[in-house]
Amino acid sequence: MASAGSSRWTGFVIALLAGTLFGVGGTFGQFLFQHRGVDLDWLVTARLLVSGSALLLLSAARDGRLLLAPWRDRRDSIQLLLFGIFGMLAVQYTYFAAIHASNTATATVLQYTGPAMIAVWLALVGRRWPLPRELAAIGLALVGTFLLVTHGRTGVLSISPLALFWGLASAVAAAFNSLQPVGLLHRYKASHITGWGMVIGGVALSFRHQPWDIAGKWDAIAIGFLLFIFVFGTLLSFYFYLKAVRLIGAQKTSLLSCAEPFAAAVLAVFWLGVRWTPMDWLGAALVLATIFLLARAKPEEELLAEVTGDIRSH
Repeated sequence: MASAGSSRWTGFVIALLAGTLFGVGGTFGQFLFQHRGVDLDWLVTARLLVSGSALLLLSAARDGRLLLAPWRDRRDSIQLLLFGIFGMLAVQYTYFAAIHASNTATATVLQYTGPAMIAVWLALVGRRWPLPRELAAIGLALVGTFLLVTHGRTGVLSISPLALFWGLASAVAAAFNSLQPVGLLHRYKASHITGWGMVIGGVALSFRHQPWDIAGKWDAIAIGFLLFIFVFGTLLSFYFYLKAVRLIGAQKTSLLSCAEPFAAAVLAVFWLGVRWTPMDWLGAALVLATIFLLARAKPEEELLAEVTGDIRSH
């Protein structure tokens, strides 16, 4: 009993830590864009290639015989390629593009409208009217996004149209990133699918920006922040998230990973000097409330809860 209780608390702690590391990593990315002139395309390419390769190497050391399993099936190979390009690459690029066009806090909160989009999609696919909990979550996401991008004033945007576009595109990509690989994740290890997805996305983006074409001002701080993004903001945060899912389940982990937008908001406001008004905080709270609604799933909502939990794979 004591061991079970200890594992439960360990799961709570590392789920919070995973969300916090994700948020800090995004904020460090904003610093590199704004203060060191680091190129958006290069950062995403390098992050995908370095983190994906490291994840595959670690996975190979543990169970190397299974590493190539997804490539032995033609249909799964095609699905993996689609996931790498339209899932992993898309969610990484749109998220950092939203940060580049606005700030980490706004970009992260906009991406968290993804679960509400998933609820709409699953209702359409299932040819049913959304459940009351889903309708409430969709409504909160819409109102929260409206407050975040307009401060409650119709006809006026508080962020640039480009930032709004990339932020919502990031939510769509995150939704796809959670829905599309469900079958693959049932047949293969999550670390294998994620690692291959990152490498595929990185190789694809390399045709746009070669990883050896490095731009920006690289001092000790910039290098330190970049290493943090690779190691803590990607590899360790992903490992902690998966470990938490095994210990306490996807629903509780997805709730606790909401530490990400709060960590991003606090750092952006108090460290990078981003100005957030009470309307921004209220909008963010409403958007994050959708996670609490959607994660409290009944048995018939199991799939929604599962993919809602998986949305944190960026």
